[in-house]
Amino acid sequence: MKMAARIAYSKAVEGENIAKAKANELPCSPKHAIEIAKFIRHKKVDEAIAYLNQVVALKKAIPFKTFNRNVAHKRGLDKWDAGRFPVKASKGYLKMLESVRKNAEYSGLDGEKLEIIHVTANRGRGQNAFFPRAMGRATPKRRESVNLEIIVREVE
Repeated sequence: MKMAARIAYSKAVEGENIAKAKANELPCSPKHAIEIAKFIRHKKVDEAIAYLNQVVALKKAIPFKTFNRNVAHKRGLDKWDAGRFPVKASKGYLKMLESVRKNAEYSGLDGEKLEIIHVTANRGRGQNAFFPRAMGRATPKRRESVNLEIIVREVE
């Protein structure tokens, strides 16, 4: 059986003012990554980076609109109440946004005028492991991962 690399993007966007970045199997929560993707879609790259840096510093929260069962209210959310501080997923997105900015600059685009036109976060492979417990027992656990892709366009 031949193994093929997973390099295809979920959305076909072409043009000379487009830049892309992709990361497979980042070790963070898929639910957190999906909520961040919904939040930063159609924002400028600089705005998204500034906001996610404040999330990592626990100053601002990400609104949780889909996966919000038993999620507490947070201050400062615009038109929403439930939110969290997904620090680990935010760090992954910060690396991706810096990567897509560098890809855009390498392609000849202006790094200050980039708008996020497509962001997706999908569940990656899960690794099965176990917690060793008392008296020789073990409890299974599953380590989750996320596949991220970001496409930006230069706007005037």
